[in-house]
Amino acid sequence: MAVTDGGKVRGGPVRLLVVEDDEGIAEPLVAGLTREGFDVQHVTTGAAALATELPDVVLLDLRLPDMDGFDVCRALRAKSSLPILILSARTDETDRVLGLELGADDYIPKPYGLREVIARIRAVLRRASTASDVADLQQVGPITIDRRRRRVFVGDGELTLTAKEFDLLAVLAEDPGAVVQRQDLLERVWDMNWYGPSKTLDVHMSSLRRKLGNPQLVETVRGVGFRLQPDA
Repeated sequence: MAVTDGGKVRGGPVRLLVVEDDEGIAEPLVAGLTREGFDVQHVTTGAAALATELPDVVLLDLRLPDMDGFDVCRALRAKSSLPILILSARTDETDRVLGLELGADDYIPKPYGLREVIARIRAVLRRASTASDVADLQQVGPITIDRRRRRVFVGDGELTLTAKEFDLLAVLAEDPGAVVQRQDLLERVWDMNWYGPSKTLDVHMSSLRRKLGNPQLVETVRGVGFRLQPDA
């Protein structure tokens, strides 16, 4: 999936599925997204969402008349890795965490602005495009990354990484030698709205360096972020 400007991917407009039973919310959202060049389909129930041909992105409300939106999210994620953005008036941290754990790519609380929704759609499409352009099996210097099996080797030895450590390494390896900003890492590895302490990133990065066996493989660019050094 290669993303271009506006509401398009290479080959045609981005197909959005809006799952929202409140017509007062759905109507202006669909109209605004359509004006931006997206190909928008609107359904009002979870059953209709699951019966629809898979789009490029799903915008999902949680309060649906026939089933809980979390169940829709779970069912969609079980059959596809397509980006799912939850748009919901349920703003409790528990709901947000559950949505992300079930496989949603972002969680946008209501009320929201159209520009924010469009920016979030483009962000998840860029991430999906980048991920699809990286090979399942990647060699970076002494490191071998098996993305499909989520396994990492240095030389002949396999490393035991946590999920977050693997994700950090995978993001850095998308463009070896390039600096990835701290906030980008926090948003991509934790979530789009990370407000926790950035110390969390440093702790995980320190552990990753130790497990790689050569701290110079991951360079700190002070005040900016980190880069993976394949020639270290």
